[in-house]
Amino acid sequence: MASMNVSVPEPMRDWVQQRIDAGQYASVSDYVRDLIRRDQARAATDQAAIRQKIAAGLASLRAGKGIDGEGFLARMEAELAELALQGS
Repeated sequence: MASMNVSVPEPMRDWVQQRIDAGQYASVSDYVRDLIRRDQARAATDQAAIRQKIAAGLASLRAGKGIDGEGFLARMEAELAELALQGS
């Protein structure tokens, strides 16, 4: 398993240690791995939601229902921008 060194402010270190002391995590590594797994799951969920919206738009087109293409793309760009901000 690879290792990483991470620097955090004292209050964050204390927070992690409190979680370990409370028995919620076995170690700092366990805590960080859990955070990464949760972030990966959130990213996958976000991507699935965007794909679902695109599929719904395409289905609407195939059904002969018109949509405002520029409005749809603007909404998708706004959602992608919001996801990018959440990820940073």
